[in-house]
Amino acid sequence: MNDRTTLRRYPDRGSHDRETIDAIFREALICHVGFTDDEGRPIVIPTIHALVGDTLYLHGSVASRMLRTLREGSDVCINVAIVDGLVMARSHFNHSMNYRSVVVFGTTRLVDDPAEKQVAFEAIAEHVAPGRWDDARQPTEVEDRQTMVVAVSLDEASAKMRTGGPHDDEADHDLDVWAGVVPVKTTFGTPIADPDAIRDVELPGYLREYRRPSS
Repeated sequence: MNDRTTLRRYPDRGSHDRETIDAIFREALICHVGFTDDEGRPIVIPTIHALVGDTLYLHGSVASRMLRTLREGSDVCINVAIVDGLVMARSHFNHSMNYRSVVVFGTTRLVDDPAEKQVAFEAIAEHVAPGRWDDARQPTEVEDRQTMVVAVSLDEASAKMRTGGPHDDEADHDLDVWAGVVPVKTTFGTPIADPDAIRDVELPGYLREYRRPSS
């Protein structure tokens, strides 16, 4: 923990526990990466991520403006957030949301070691759908060259969460206004087969019953 990861507003909602941080990263499908471009302009880009140990991997096309900037070693701020509920209070001032989030500060590095790059490829595929890496065709050398991977250490990371109901002022408890929480859940529909498929392939179980890991 340092000055950048010290929570100042509602510090009781914060955590530096790595199990908590890792679980939120693994449940969230995407993260948002904040950085400054070559002209000093702030940019935030959503992208897929994968966590392996203390390292967060990001990947994409070598033509990506974000990755071309981050390959040189850039300071970044990365965020993931999961909304768990809409908190309806009796006053507009006290409305809120229940959520779990993580913020990471760090400096990126280019992953140019072939073995580590392969680890990142697999981790990203498995982050989206565990079991997919062994099921689908592996990347070719050409595809490998067309893909860039950068890494960020989780040395500076903190989580922040809110749970529970509304925190209304005591004087508002008698108001004739419904108060409580509307739970928010992410659900996934029935997979739709590619209409261009030339043969029938059985739907794998990891997609038939797809769900995100729960933190």
